[in-house]
Amino acid sequence: MLKLTKKADYGLMAMKHLAEHGHGTACSAKDVAESYGIPAEALAKILQRLVKAGLLVSQHGINGGYTLARSAETISAFEVIRAIDGPLFITSCITVRGECGQSDRCTIREPLRRVNDSIEQVLKSISISEMKDEEEIHRAEELVRISSER
Repeated sequence: MLKLTKKADYGLMAMKHLAEHGHGTACSAKDVAESYGIPAEALAKILQRLVKAGLLVSQHGINGGYTLARSAETISAFEVIRAIDGPLFITSCITVRGECGQSDRCTIREPLRRVNDSIEQVLKSISISEMKDEEEIHRAEELVRISSER
């Protein structure tokens, strides 16, 4: 089963929070953590990864905190997940150098690559601003269903 890590979950929650409350106003890691019951130290590390990836801007000082580096409409769920967890692969043979002892006889590598590509496209199509929109979430679920039927 494909499952996001807790860190990716927390990162997406924080990005959505900043998109809803930000608009130029910085939010502290502590405030975001308290809003969702996320361990503050863990969230601080996640937010720093997002800063390093260029998705957030960190501001120091009294009114400091984090803001989105660009509009929420242009930041995809895929970018957030990749910044936190690294490349998304549903199986190790989908990697660039993914070879195993079964490579010569494998009959599922190509179908799994297509599934991986479909999941990646769905995550790229969901912006942070859309994550609060129930209709957009249903659209993404439908895309995953259609992709899995191929």
